[in-house]
Amino acid sequence: MEKEKNMEEKTPAEGQVVETSLSTEESKDKKIKNLISAVILISGLFVGSLFVDVLQMLRGGGFSQKALSSADVFASAGKTWVAYSEPIVKIRVITDDSCEKCKPDEVLIGLKQVMPTLLNEKIDINSAEGKDIAQKNGVKTLPAFVFSKDIEKIEFFSKAEPFLEKKDDWYLLKSAEAGFPVGKYVEAPKINDNDIKIGSDDAEIKVVEFTDFQCPYCKKMHEDVIAPMLRDYKDKIQFVFKNFPLESHTLALSAAIASECANEQGKFESYADKLFASQDSWSKLKDATATFKGYARTLGLNAADFNKCLDEKKYEEKAKSLLEEGKDFGIQGTPTLFIGGDFLNGLVKYDDVKKILDEKLNS
Repeated sequence: MEKEKNMEEKTPAEGQVVETSLSTEESKDKKIKNLISAVILISGLFVGSLFVDVLQMLRGGGFSQKALSSADVFASAGKTWVAYSEPIVKIRVITDDSCEKCKPDEVLIGLKQVMPTLLNEKIDINSAEGKDIAQKNGVKTLPAFVFSKDIEKIEFFSKAEPFLEKKDDWYLLKSAEAGFPVGKYVEAPKINDNDIKIGSDDAEIKVVEFTDFQCPYCKKMHEDVIAPMLRDYKDKIQFVFKNFPLESHTLALSAAIASECANEQGKFESYADKLFASQDSWSKLKDATATFKGYARTLGLNAADFNKCLDEKKYEEKAKSLLEEGKDFGIQGTPTLFIGGDFLNGLVKYDDVKKILDEKLNS
């Protein structure tokens, strides 16, 4: 093949630069051709990228990599899109469609303000999937929030971790400790052999109360609801009393121990009545030990046995364990009442309790 006259033919050594020389006209022609090729190539890439962006925008199916990398915030289809560096965190929201108080919307709004990449899926607890998730994750209250393991990768995790309980590759939000309201309990509290009970173990309806002797609302609950309930339904129900001595009440634990000492002698009802009736006086004391011993004498208890029980703080650990039991169960405050599977939070009216009891007894 004939070689062009003005092109130097050399076989370069390895790493050697080869120089070529073209005539002036040939050089101009080649530059123009190269420029045209480059323009066509660049234009093609730009038009292609623009076509992808526009097509995706029009379809509402997402954004090209170029669009995502060029801006953190942009608008499309009437919405504002924000790009985050944190991963998507899946959250399973377990609720009950038939429970008005179990709606999770307000809680989800709050959670998304601190974890904006949440992707939530609502699951009814009455479904097979809901029951399975609730059982595997130890769900006790509704609504319940179960996060995927990706929550470990977000910045807010270190602050949220104290309120999360790890379950395999998921995290259950401890709603009560986080201060989120309880709409419904999945099951009634467990009744222990050593719980204070009034009424037969064979009673069909169990009424369980978590209460605090130093709580003013508990005093009113006892006098206006519990006392008349026991008067009207004592032979038809079993009432289970669980001490829940809040740390904020300095004498609640001592009062709880005293009530347990009275129960040891079969005098719980009368002693509890006395503690609530006299709450305004003993709750102002720095130490109510002498006062509690005085109540025991007045009510005809064996003073020596009661005093020994109180001085040795015989039931302190039980009272503290009941507090932890309540917290683990999701109890957020006192008074809290359970009538079978029905949950009543705070101070309620006796008519409401009576209505529930009558419906259950007549069903």
